[in-house]
Amino acid sequence: MQGGQMLVEGPVRLSSVLTSSKLNFVPSLTKIVGTLGPKSRSVEVIEACLKAGMSVARFDFSGLDSDYHQETIDNLRIAVKSARKLCSVMLDTVGPELQVYNKTANPIKLKADDIVTITPDATKEPSAEVLPINYSGLTGTVKKGDTIFLGQYLFTGSETTSVWLEVLETKDQDVICLVKNTATLAGLIFTMHVSQVHINMPTLNENDKLVISNWGKRNNVDFISLSYTRRAEDVRELRAFLRTQNLHETQIFAKIETVEEADGIILSRGNLGIDLPPEKVFLFQKSAVHRCNMVGKPAIITRVVDSMTENLRPTRAEATDVANAVLDGTDGILLGSETLRGLYPIEAVTTVGRICAEAERVYNHSLHFKRIVKHIGEPMSHAESVASSAVRAAIKVKAAIIVVFTSSGRAARLIAKYKPPVPVLAIVVPRLKTNSFKWTFTGSSQARQLLGVRGVYPLLTSPDMATSGELGLKLALDHGKSVGLLKPNDQAVVFQKIGDSSVVKIVQLEG
Repeated sequence: MQGGQMLVEGPVRLSSVLTSSKLNFVPSLTKIVGTLGPKSRSVEVIEACLKAGMSVARFDFSGLDSDYHQETIDNLRIAVKSARKLCSVMLDTVGPELQVYNKTANPIKLKADDIVTITPDATKEPSAEVLPINYSGLTGTVKKGDTIFLGQYLFTGSETTSVWLEVLETKDQDVICLVKNTATLAGLIFTMHVSQVHINMPTLNENDKLVISNWGKRNNVDFISLSYTRRAEDVRELRAFLRTQNLHETQIFAKIETVEEADGIILSRGNLGIDLPPEKVFLFQKSAVHRCNMVGKPAIITRVVDSMTENLRPTRAEATDVANAVLDGTDGILLGSETLRGLYPIEAVTTVGRICAEAERVYNHSLHFKRIVKHIGEPMSHAESVASSAVRAAIKVKAAIIVVFTSSGRAARLIAKYKPPVPVLAIVVPRLKTNSFKWTFTGSSQARQLLGVRGVYPLLTSPDMATSGELGLKLALDHGKSVGLLKPNDQAVVFQKIGDSSVVKIVQLEG
């Protein structure tokens, strides 16, 4: 396991730290995933979040239905056109989540040392004495002394909105618990989690399949976040299901730790904070991010600025936590309740982006580069060798950007694996393919999926750019200048395929 590394040259003066940083076209190389919901679904707010740095829009189906999310994604498309910024779509499955449905939405106050019964009897009204859940097998899963956590937004860490329960006994299908802390549960749905216990429910449930086959297929989602991923087989099962829905290009992010089969991972730290002792969470995070870094798969961290759900600024600990996640090598930060129901969704995106950008300025790119090279060993593959050479050249000549031409997105991912200190402008060239029934162009999904990769900014071009040579490069450089990534006399490193050869070259813009 490798820890976060910071590179600071010479003594740092306090005055230089307090100087405001210059804002760039790219708020940060680290990507920001925003969860859209009640406080962030209007065209105006979504557009502002896009301009602030959000590159992936997440849709959480644990409490909102397909019709609601369809209205939101329609607003997203309008905002994308207005802001002239690409945004990819992530569908978040519910999975084996235990829930209490509070139909009346009346607040429920639980007091420390009181007794509460958890029951699968859905006819019971939720109260301080009885909590009905959507699972009948809890008595066969828990035992005396086990800990159960319950709350609407369970994993915020606030013990005024979530409660700890200790199992005293089981009786028929009911679980009798002792309330460990006083809390008020509010809302329509309370999530329940049993620490260190396997719940015998499928990772991909029937409702998840229904959502994917209808809403997911209709909107051609770019990513699916598979909640409560427990083994590699879970990912394989979802991938097989996606093929039956003709969603061959949709990528899978596993929550929490299945790196081998997934296209990336999401470290759901709320779950980790319950399943692991507090002193072990940072070790797991660093280890998981390091594993992803070494194999070039994106790692996204959740639960970073929870306090911004109700406050304009994060706590000092939260700000430091975001920066340390970047220094650990994370590719993205996922905002949940901060943008879903928070009072300041735009400010949350802006603040996280600024913290990430500051951490990136002192990230030790050279050390990361050496670790990757050592991990890969020799001999390197041809593609790996050329990609690493492009990044090395960009560092040596202090290039402003790296330009890469790609159809599948693989070349851009290979470059991003080495975490270059400059943006990677990925020129995605559509490719013609057939499924025996019709001819179609690929490219749009590949471009949007690159929005989940650290430092990569895709530009979808026309198919003829594959053979246009210098014309394609001119397009890329002109785009870089138009959005502020390039200025006169800047140098750019270009990685492109010419014939059967992969070529890296350095070009300088005219003064």
